[in-house]
Amino acid sequence: MRAATIIQCGQPPVVVERPEPAPGEGTVTVTVTAAPITPLDVLCATGTSYFGAPAVPYVPGVQGVGTLDDGTAVWFPTDAGMRAGDGSMAERVSVPASTVVALPDGADHRLVAALGLSAVAAWRALTWRGELRPGEQVIILGGGGIVGQAAIQLARLAGARRVVAACRSDAARERAHRLGADAVVPLLDTDDVPTLARRLQDATDGPVDLVLDPLFGIPAAAALRTLRPGGRLVNLGSAAGEVAPLDSATLRSGSLRVLGYTNNELSAAEKGATMRYLAEHAIAGRLVVDHDPVPLDDIGAAWAAQADGRALRRTVIVPTRLGA
Repeated sequence: MRAATIIQCGQPPVVVERPEPAPGEGTVTVTVTAAPITPLDVLCATGTSYFGAPAVPYVPGVQGVGTLDDGTAVWFPTDAGMRAGDGSMAERVSVPASTVVALPDGADHRLVAALGLSAVAAWRALTWRGELRPGEQVIILGGGGIVGQAAIQLARLAGARRVVAACRSDAARERAHRLGADAVVPLLDTDDVPTLARRLQDATDGPVDLVLDPLFGIPAAAALRTLRPGGRLVNLGSAAGEVAPLDSATLRSGSLRVLGYTNNELSAAEKGATMRYLAEHAIAGRLVVDHDPVPLDDIGAAWAAQADGRALRRTVIVPTRLGA
């Protein structure tokens, strides 16, 4: 079978012929129809992540969508790049049967792959960790990314009365508006916490209940100043910086809560239930994210674009076409 393969850490994968996955006890074989290139895939393949350098060669891809031998459409996760074993960017892959999630009829495989664990994180960070309630006002930092795109729509589905997004580029701001943000604030032209805080406050309708933060850094410190007493900020990433200049006075005066979130805290059952919930919304047209399908043969260029920040949409590798 054909598979994208990391031959050397720090280099894009190349497509090579590899043996068919061997069936094992408790595993199923999935014919892969869609596999997203995520920042985690790229990070693991550099050999510099906190998981350590992966043994090469290996097939990357920490998640994917495909079909079982009986035709059942499934989503599945893998540990590729984090532990020994191959991932989703191949024509077929063997995965533990306990991890596959049967998808509802009519699911768009490429859209579900694009949503994937990013949308899982957005939903669970909003509703479980962030305790979002109907009628609350939410700020979504990084509203142009996959997590942010999903969060704008999911906050609405959870009953938020007003959703304010903050984005860096013009394209991201247009996308956030299109997805339903009530107001969109630019992030690019200032690194001043008070200035950005005032900009966010001007876009809101009174104090904010919840901030969803995949950025940290300056944006998180600014958004913290918009929260009502007892308000919550949930951090699930550090795209803008590993350190944020949070001031003690703001935290103490508002009795604010700063919370961390990771998908790693979810059980397989919780991930599965969330994926099915998200797929239902996607089928109904209530949840979309911008994505580009790319043939397996073109993965080298697509991977490089993700690695150096040129990929403006989620890239979804298509190893096997539906119906092929």
